[in-house]
Amino acid sequence: MKHRLVILGAGETGIGAALLGKQKGYDVFVSDGGTIKDKYKQELFDNGIEFEEGIHTANKILDATEVMKSPGIPEKNEMVKAIRAKGIEVISEFELAYRFKGNSKIVGITGSNGKSTCTSLIYHICERAGLDCALVGNIGYSITKQMAEAPKDLYVAEISSFQLDDIKTFRPDIAVLLNITEDHLDRYD
Repeated sequence: MKHRLVILGAGETGIGAALLGKQKGYDVFVSDGGTIKDKYKQELFDNGIEFEEGIHTANKILDATEVMKSPGIPEKNEMVKAIRAKGIEVISEFELAYRFKGNSKIVGITGSNGKSTCTSLIYHICERAGLDCALVGNIGYSITKQMAEAPKDLYVAEISSFQLDDIKTFRPDIAVLLNITEDHLDRYD
């Protein structure tokens, strides 16, 4: 049986994960409860990836081998609850990316404050030093999309707490924890 990867959410993260999953031979299905932007729909069409928008159809999702949940989707979401109740593994985009990084290195920067500044600075230093690198993560560009379209030797990644949810084996080669303060308390009960 072919590995069936269901992607919940069709924003930058979801589209990147879908492209990488398809490239790696997974049977990919994308589901977004809202409206998918036209540019993302076009990418899905162009790559022959099945998708739905405005709904999460249970029988199309609950037959997944695993689900990659976009970081903006909370645990309170009814479909997420159903997926977990069925025992289907839920992973993050960074977990998926880590599986396919090969010999590439990842510098991961996280913390409550200063992530974008620190990530941009590290990327700028690496780029000026002539390293084959990409700026990815919460700063705007999906790491899985970068891997699918133009793999690099080094990924400098801003990683939010939401993006760290559902990691299993992901370990950046260099990890930077800037600080921890009370934040997003509505998400973390």
